[in-house]
Amino acid sequence: MSQPISDEFINEANVAQIDNLNRDYENLGEKLLRSGIIIDDIMEKAKVFSVAVPSWGVGTGGTRFARFPGLSEPRNIFEKLDDCSIIQSMVKVTPEVSPHFPWDVVEDMTEVKDYADNLNLSFASVNSNTFQDQPGQAKSFKYGSLTHTDKQTRDIAIQHNIDCINWGKTLGSKVITVWIGDGSNFPGQQNFTGALERYLGSMREIYAELPDDWKVFIEHKMFEPAFYSTVIQDWGTNVLCAMELGDKAYSLVDLGHHAPNVNIEMIVARLIQFKKLAGFHFNDSKYGDDDLDSGSIHPYQQFLIFNELVDAEMRGAEGFAPDYMLDQSHNVTDPIESLMTSAMSVQRSYTQALMVDRPSLADYQNGCDALMASQTLKDAFETDVTPILQMARLNSGGAIDPVACYRAAEYRKNIAGERPAVQSSGSGIV
Repeated sequence: MSQPISDEFINEANVAQIDNLNRDYENLGEKLLRSGIIIDDIMEKAKVFSVAVPSWGVGTGGTRFARFPGLSEPRNIFEKLDDCSIIQSMVKVTPEVSPHFPWDVVEDMTEVKDYADNLNLSFASVNSNTFQDQPGQAKSFKYGSLTHTDKQTRDIAIQHNIDCINWGKTLGSKVITVWIGDGSNFPGQQNFTGALERYLGSMREIYAELPDDWKVFIEHKMFEPAFYSTVIQDWGTNVLCAMELGDKAYSLVDLGHHAPNVNIEMIVARLIQFKKLAGFHFNDSKYGDDDLDSGSIHPYQQFLIFNELVDAEMRGAEGFAPDYMLDQSHNVTDPIESLMTSAMSVQRSYTQALMVDRPSLADYQNGCDALMASQTLKDAFETDVTPILQMARLNSGGAIDPVACYRAAEYRKNIAGERPAVQSSGSGIV
C-alpha cells in the first residue's frame, strides 16, 4: 500500500487559508441572503454530492500514435485504489471507484473489496470490455462482440459480461455498464437491422443474469472504432434498447458521445421524463470524443445539464436516481490532478445549479420572457461558488486547495521507488 497523504498534512496546508476562506464565505453568504439563499444550506448539499472515479482514469492515457508513461503510474487495481484514495482525501466527493474488467480482475476479488474497505472506498458500476481481445481468447472481437454474426463469438462476449456481474457482486456493486465498439467501416459491410437484433438477443441473456437489485447501463457512442456505422450510435437507439430490455435497463450519457452541437441538456430532460436516465460519464470535448477534463471546454453546457438534474431533484421526479462518474483520458497532465479538478468542476456545476431562482425562472418561462429566463440561468452560472466548495471540503476533512496540497505532498516522488516506470498499463485510454 502506497503511503497516503495524512490528515495532519492536509490540516497544516489548510491552516494558512482558513481566515481568508471564512471571510470569503461570510461575504458570499451575505450577498446570497439578499436573494433569499442560505449559504449553509447550499454548502451542505455540495458536501454530500459525489462522483465516482474510473479506475482506468488514474493511469496515463494515450493516442493512436503514442503513449508517454507518467511518474509512478499504478500497475494494478490495488495501486489504482491507492491513487483513488488520494483523490478522495483531497476533494471528499469521490468515495466510489468504477472498475473495468478484465483489467482489474485478480484471482480472489475479495482481496480487492477488503483493500478498498481499508481505504474507505466503495465501488460504483462495473464495466465490461469486449472492444479488445484478451490473451488466449478463442474467438476475436475484430468484427464485433455482442453483435457478431458468429454465435460462438457472441457467447464469449455474453459470458464476459456475466462474469463482470459476478465480480461486481463480490465488490458490492449493483450496476454493470455495457459499451460495445461494434459497427462497420464500409457501406454494406453490416446489416443494420440484423446487428441490432443480435445485440438485443445478447443483452437479453445478460439482463436475465442481473440480480433483482441490479441495473444495467447502456452506453452509446457515435464513432470509434467503427467509423461508418455504430450499432448503439446515439441516445435514441440507446433508450429504445433500454425500453425493450426492461425496467432494470437505463441509458447512460457520456458527454463526449454525441454529434457536435447536440443539445445534451434536452436529451437529459427526455431521459428523466421517461425514467430511463442511468447517469453520466463526465468529460469534455472540442472536436469529438476527446475525453478532456470535465468543464475545461464547455463549463456552461455542464451547468445547463445540471440545471435539468437539479430541477428533477427538487421536484422529486419519479425514478430519478442518476449515477455520476468521470470518464477521461489524461495524456499530458498528472491524472490525479486532472481527476481532482474534474470532480471539483462537476461539483461546481451542481452547486451553481442549486443557485437558480426556480420560481422566477418558471414565471419567465410561463410569461414567454425569453431574455429574463436566460438571464436567470446566467445569474446562477456566474455566481462564484468557490468559497462554498472550499468550505464543504474543509468541513469534510479535505483540502481547501487540493492541487496545491497534493503538489506539496510530492506523492508521486515519494512512491517512485515502489512503482518503476512501465511502458504499458491497465490504466488510461489508448
